Amino acid sequence: MADKQLLHLVFGGQVNDPQSLEFRDLSKVDIVGVFGSYKEAENAWRSVSQANVDDAMTKYVVVHLHKLLEPEH
Repeated sequence: MADKQLLHLVFGGQVNDPQSLEFRDLSKVDIVGVFGSYKEAENAWRSVSQANVDDAMTKYVVVHLHKLLEPEH
C-alpha cells in the first residue's frame, strides 16, 4: 500500500534579514515546486539551499501544505 500523499511546497529567495522570512521582492520569489512527501521536498530544499550556500541573504523553506489544507489531520 502506498503512503498517503502529503503535499509540501519548497520556495525561497532574497530576504531582508537572514534571521527572518521577510522576502526582499515577492515578485522574485523562486517557487521550486510542490512535492508529495516530506522526503522529496527536503531533497529539493537541500539541493537548492546548497546551490546558494555562499549567499547568506538567500533562504529557502519547506511549507507543509497538507497541514494548511487539512488542519484537523
